[in-house]
Amino acid sequence: MIWITNASYLGEYKIEIQFNDTNKGIVNFESILDKPIFSPLKNVDYFKNFKLNAWTIEWENGADFSPEFLLSQLNK
Repeated sequence: MIWITNASYLGEYKIEIQFNDTNKGIVNFESILDKPIFSPLKNVDYFKNFKLNAWTIEWENGADFSPEFLLSQLNK
């Protein structure tokens, strides 16, 4: 099982993510915010206020991404 151990906002919808294994990299979220639950995240001020829960990053509105999906998006 994989989970996120650290995440840092870099700017312009990019977050550097570290996983519990050896993987670490940058995810650019700009092109993956197309579902309605992610609409508030298109506002950069809202986007950068994510929190790390027990396994992934999440936003106040309940939006989150699975760690497996984020791992597949590293540095794309």
